[in-house]
Amino acid sequence: MIQSLSIRRPDDWHLHLRDGAMLAAVLPHSARHFARAIVMPNLVPPVVTGVDARAYRNRILAALPEGMTFTPLMTLYLTEETDPEDVAAAHANGLISAVKLYPAGATTNSASGVRDFDKVRPVLERMAVIGLPLCVHGEVTDPAVDIFDREAMFIDRVLDPLRRATPGLRVVMEHVTTSDAVAYVSAHERDLAATITTHHLVINRNHILAGGIRPHYYCLPVAKREEHRLALRLAATSGDARFFLGTDSAPHTDPLKQGACGCAGCFTAPNTLSILAHVFEEEGALNNLEGFTSLHGPAFYGLPPNETHITLTKGAPVAYPAKIKTGDGPVTVFDPGFALHWRVT
Repeated sequence: MIQSLSIRRPDDWHLHLRDGAMLAAVLPHSARHFARAIVMPNLVPPVVTGVDARAYRNRILAALPEGMTFTPLMTLYLTEETDPEDVAAAHANGLISAVKLYPAGATTNSASGVRDFDKVRPVLERMAVIGLPLCVHGEVTDPAVDIFDREAMFIDRVLDPLRRATPGLRVVMEHVTTSDAVAYVSAHERDLAATITTHHLVINRNHILAGGIRPHYYCLPVAKREEHRLALRLAATSGDARFFLGTDSAPHTDPLKQGACGCAGCFTAPNTLSILAHVFEEEGALNNLEGFTSLHGPAFYGLPPNETHITLTKGAPVAYPAKIKTGDGPVTVFDPGFALHWRVT
């Protein structure tokens, strides 16, 4: 029985760091374990230009505690006014690693996202030429479509036509939640990958709704039926290089989570690696944990894996704080609902 595991230092390929006081409070929890992260651009106002991305990167680096090493990989928020030349220039000088597509109204701070996909076609065509990945929040926003069906519908209505119309465009389907998305990625060998979150490997929709509403399990895309969670676990632990970790760790203060119209997001940065080791051990796949957390993502983004290593050790239960303090208020740490015995040492 494995009691200790050394892996290359992981990366997080989908992370929300927010800004200001929240940034200062949550950044150390990611930087403690992760070397790099794709940082989401859905601030208020969003990060839409190269100038915006440079300024935000500087604020992140200024907030990094002394002695910690962490590289923020910046993204631009795609709007219908995005300039292809600005995107290409930001990519050419190494400032950005991807562009993020939010369908307008799909999730937190997505009001500036895309409604008419024809208007962003010049940007996508330029990205295909230069090899810049498009990170996609894959849900339709049509109110006639049930919220549990919006990811599958997005694949049929938007993603597949978009990819067929833009050959060579490299796409990351972010935080996939359905067997439909797993099957779609698995059917394509080139230019397509998917991130899977920690919490979607643990919870299904019953965790949110059965026996009372649990707002700290509410996220977007929302957790689906158990059959979909099992499909995600199989994909994550399979060793398939098209699937890799994007935690989508998304901090909101407790009053915003627990209000009459609560915010979507799970804050998993502090305990993600302990949870993942538990999940991979349950699936008999600890040998594939390094690929999922540390190798597959860099390979897709054309980056070398990290040279440094971390060690995970199994022992007595690990105690993580139930909440962290921020200058904006308390933030609840995701509770997987079971004891965690793996710790980073």
